[in-house]
Amino acid sequence: MIRLRTSATVALALAASLAVTATPAYSADGTVGQRETVCAQDLFVRVTAPHGAWMGTLYRGQTFLVEKDNGDWVYGFAYGDINRRGWVQDGWFCP
Repeated sequence: MIRLRTSATVALALAASLAVTATPAYSADGTVGQRETVCAQDLFVRVTAPHGAWMGTLYRGQTFLVEKDNGDWVYGFAYGDINRRGWVQDGWFCP
């Protein structure tokens, strides 16, 4: 009886973990002129340039107004806790 219960518990745990990992995480590039929602867990905001000094962090659900696109990075206004302009890595916004 104990062995059967343990097997069932392991099977349920395995099924639950597969359901979680099988769901893909979607993200999109920012669009100039759009206020984008951050889909990443956290997104670092840089002060003066891509890969520059760290200013703060945007968290999932906070927003960023894209003002300029520089390939892999976008410049704009970081709302939320930061409320300043800076650079963030592109590709971490909700579609």
